[in-house]
Amino acid sequence: MKKIEKHLYAPSLLSADFSCLDKAIARIHASGADWIHMDVMDGHFVPNITFGAKLVKDIRELTKLTLDVHLMISEPEKYIDEFIEAGADYLTFHLEAAVHSHRLIQRIRAAGAKPGISIVPSTPASHLQELLPYVDLILVMTVNPGFGGQEIIPECLRKVTFLQDEAERLGLSFLTSVDGGINRDTARMVREAGTNVLVSGSAFFTADDPREEVRYVRGDI
Repeated sequence: MKKIEKHLYAPSLLSADFSCLDKAIARIHASGADWIHMDVMDGHFVPNITFGAKLVKDIRELTKLTLDVHLMISEPEKYIDEFIEAGADYLTFHLEAAVHSHRLIQRIRAAGAKPGISIVPSTPASHLQELLPYVDLILVMTVNPGFGGQEIIPECLRKVTFLQDEAERLGLSFLTSVDGGINRDTARMVREAGTNVLVSGSAFFTADDPREEVRYVRGDI
């Protein structure tokens, strides 16, 4: 597995106070974080409901940071256009929610966003094999999706290592992202698994010093 030279930190808005998202964005800007992660939940694919494309559009107007939009929804093919129009830079859907994943990846790229695909803890990384040449991002969930503040399932990190090994073997350059239970106690093993992007919600928004939190988790200090 090749060494990851630079890790990216993506605070997840799922753990922000939705009544003052402008302050949440200001906190992210001040922290030096790299991306903003936005979890879209429909109460069907996962047992929670968050927000839709309108909020993505509103956040787009507040920041120039990369918007990493994660669709935890059933039938994602019905909604990708509106999320891309709203300003998503990366648009990630779940392998488990789509029958024609390759077609959906093509549609996302044709519409002007970078396609990503995600898997829940119970899905083997090998199920992504046929799609690896076509995606820009693979999001490995290290908790069962739907709620923030859960503890990491460390066995899921083996998937990250597998994916990075496959990328090197095949000469591919997709990013591997991890979401779930990332904090100061777990960040090192997440990075060492070969992760490019570390998504963190609760730990970021409860940190006394968000800038130091970002630097620590990213491995800068």
